[in-house]
Amino acid sequence: MTLHSINDFLARIDSYIGGSPWFVYLLLGTGVFFTFYLGFPQLRYFRQAFRIVMGKFDQKDSQGDTSHFQSLATALSGTVGTGNIAGVAFAIHLGGPAALFWMLVTAALGMTTKFVEVTLSHKYREFASDGSASGGPMYYLKNADFKLFGKKVNLKWVAVLFAIATIVSSFGTGNMPQINSIASSMKATFGVEEIITGAVLSVLLGLIILGGIKRIAATTEKLVPTMAVFYVIGVLSVIIFNYQNIIPAFLSVFADVFTGSAATGGFLGATIMFAFNRGVNRGLFSNEAGQGSAPIAHAAAKAKHPVSEGMVAILEPFIDTIVICSLTGMALLTSGVWQQKVENQFQMADMVILDRIYEASNENDQALLFDYLTLNGDLNTFNGNLNIVNGQIENQPSILHARSVAEDIVVYQSEKTFTGTLNVVEGRLQNMPEDLEFLGKSLIHSAPLTAMAFNRGFFGRYGQYIVSIGLLLFAFSTAISWSYYGDRSITFLLGSSYVKYYRILYVGGFFLASIIDTTIIWTFSGIAIALMTLPNLIGILWLRKDMKDTVKDYWKRFVPGKGIID
Repeated sequence: MTLHSINDFLARIDSYIGGSPWFVYLLLGTGVFFTFYLGFPQLRYFRQAFRIVMGKFDQKDSQGDTSHFQSLATALSGTVGTGNIAGVAFAIHLGGPAALFWMLVTAALGMTTKFVEVTLSHKYREFASDGSASGGPMYYLKNADFKLFGKKVNLKWVAVLFAIATIVSSFGTGNMPQINSIASSMKATFGVEEIITGAVLSVLLGLIILGGIKRIAATTEKLVPTMAVFYVIGVLSVIIFNYQNIIPAFLSVFADVFTGSAATGGFLGATIMFAFNRGVNRGLFSNEAGQGSAPIAHAAAKAKHPVSEGMVAILEPFIDTIVICSLTGMALLTSGVWQQKVENQFQMADMVILDRIYEASNENDQALLFDYLTLNGDLNTFNGNLNIVNGQIENQPSILHARSVAEDIVVYQSEKTFTGTLNVVEGRLQNMPEDLEFLGKSLIHSAPLTAMAFNRGFFGRYGQYIVSIGLLLFAFSTAISWSYYGDRSITFLLGSSYVKYYRILYVGGFFLASIIDTTIIWTFSGIAIALMTLPNLIGILWLRKDMKDTVKDYWKRFVPGKGIID
């Protein structure tokens, strides 16, 4: 079985769980349920959350390892990452401006989900003999009083499943894809070889995570604000430079919500459901609400009452998605790059060769392409041989790349124009030489699209460096946080004595991923994330009454100006 077929097999499995519509609706539905069940806590407790994180109610005898701010910074460093740079661009590329609206709705509901999962995980955390705290969904799944028809139910096996899935995800989400993205970006932007980037950052990562949560917290509380300020300055340079487009861009986010996005420029349009699905999907990827990762970081916080830390968690989706993702989205929309075709090297996974010529300016062809790209229609794809002479495709049919009709295509091999024949089956090139490249004009997406937007600001062509450095900082901080999620899961399963071996493997995997393909790891991680999320959501829904009683207890014991009184 080839690596490609293994990846396809894993992707098929993921399509039935994490990639399926019911999974998205379960995540959103949980947020909607708790929003109403607890009386809109994301609004009622928002001011209180800020006061707590600023240390207004800190008490010296509170148990834990980190401050509220440090725990928030650690959790944010795990969520503020490539999703804020590449994820927003990908959502708008797929669903148009309305996708940003659905990202914001997802974040608003995610604020409540984070509040619930962090509160319950903090409530049932445990302390080791050295006084260090361990928490997360695996601890409430193990320690909470679950009952079914009046009888106690033992969910420790579910807790074990969650912990194993978290360890896998720590490599597949927080480790290997992150350094792979960093190394590729540093090579493309600054010409630094991947192995050098991997070696330097692996040493730095090892020095940080071997110091445990206190060193991790001390690093993230400085790194997160620094990278946020650095990135926001870059974003604002684009938005202010294109100030005349601010109001039209803002209105487009809401105008297309119930109509879908019409074709404009190279963008061929998106339906309401397409924008909804892509916006929700990218929003959840960005803020991780319901996944159960952030509660592990928050469990280390010094707090007299679990609700205090739950309120702090309300701020995470707000900062991550409502603030940072919104700013990225506005930069993309005000600059106009999301609908502009540019010269780029085509990615084979994004390229489909059709059976005839389609004109995007022709209304009938445009409608056919729109239906095809929004999964509501089908088009015949090319089968046969493409004859290429001096880089030009003879009798070239339409080629879709990045969901747009590609133009001015030239084929190169080893940086010289290619002459020869290429076989195509169902629109896909077969057995293509590794050094063969298709260059032409089309839409682009993900991090390259954001980089192009940053070039349309006050910094000019230097704006792309802000994206590259931002990606480095965001992705590296994500790797730091996920190492902690993994080592807490190892502690839960095997005990603290095995954590050092996990950390060595984590750093080793981090280095290797800078120079190898991580596609299979990324795909497998999608399955692991679903296996983290499902038991976490089922658990917090099961403990809904426990949650409501815990919130009531907090306000019963809370004294204004003093905090929680025993």
